[in-house]
Amino acid sequence: MKAAVYREHSKDPTQVVKIEEVETPKLRASEVLIKVEAAAYNYNDLWGIWGEPIKIPMPHISGSDVAGTVVEVGENVSSKIKVGDRVVSYPNLTCGVCYECTSGREYDCSNRLVWGFQTGPLWGGFAQYTHLAEANVVRLPDNVSFEDAAAISMVGMTAWHMLVTRARIKPGQTVLIMGGGSGMGIAGIQIAKLFNCDVIATAGNKDKMDKCIELGADYVVNHREADWYKKVREITNKQGVDIVYEHIGKTVFPQEVGLLKMAGTLVSTGATTGYDSTLDLRYLFFKGTNLLGATQGTKAGLEEVIRWVSKGRIKPIIDTILPFSRMVEGHVKMANSQLFGKIVTTPQRL
Repeated sequence: MKAAVYREHSKDPTQVVKIEEVETPKLRASEVLIKVEAAAYNYNDLWGIWGEPIKIPMPHISGSDVAGTVVEVGENVSSKIKVGDRVVSYPNLTCGVCYECTSGREYDCSNRLVWGFQTGPLWGGFAQYTHLAEANVVRLPDNVSFEDAAAISMVGMTAWHMLVTRARIKPGQTVLIMGGGSGMGIAGIQIAKLFNCDVIATAGNKDKMDKCIELGADYVVNHREADWYKKVREITNKQGVDIVYEHIGKTVFPQEVGLLKMAGTLVSTGATTGYDSTLDLRYLFFKGTNLLGATQGTKAGLEEVIRWVSKGRIKPIIDTILPFSRMVEGHVKMANSQLFGKIVTTPQRL
């Protein structure tokens, strides 16, 4: 089969990511073999290529979000998953037996690995075929396309975990969605609107700002402007927001905390502009502020997102679909932030 492989790290994906012929995976007893019809890009694909912030197994196949058809099942796979089923990947690989896993917090498992990022060698979604445990696939409704499923799976699951599981979003709240033009932001806007919340989104240019409004945001501000947070405060009549949905990090974190209402919640899943930030601790104790972290989510959360996609209430936004022979262009486009929505490649189409 053909797969996108890199054998060394580089800041330039075009220098190291190559389409190669590799052996089709051999199944373990509890696994299924998936013919990959669509695979979506995530920022962790770039981290893997760069070799930072963590080391990964080499040679490497990236890709944590895939959708396709089951073409073979292991001897211990239950009758719930069958050859011919349309499925999407759930990329959290956990032990399944620790306290965190058995209490429904598999995202906190100390042995958790992100499939397609920390796994290998040669085990990820940017390939014509891949293998996953039965527990790591979710069946797709017939009206959800492979491309849409791949595009929404990780960002949708993570956004659901951030807003529903961690921040405990409630109807009528005011929610600030940072980076509304990103895959994470697009999912966050739509989930917040599912709960009939007032949504203020941020974006980095006029085009993305307009598209955030089209997605359902009630207001939008440009987070590249120095006084962006003042505009948010004006929109809320100086009341602030109930929830800040955060994945930008260093450049905006202090201002985000200052925008929270009394007992407001900031939930963070990333820090693309840097990890080290400052915090005025008075906001923490005088205002009863909740600062929460979130990493990916649960399989149940992914199933909820797919259900809402099938109902047309969450709409995956795809910026670009690339044939597999040109898939490295997606890495470059993502690194340059030249997109609104997700990039998807189609391994069966060269």
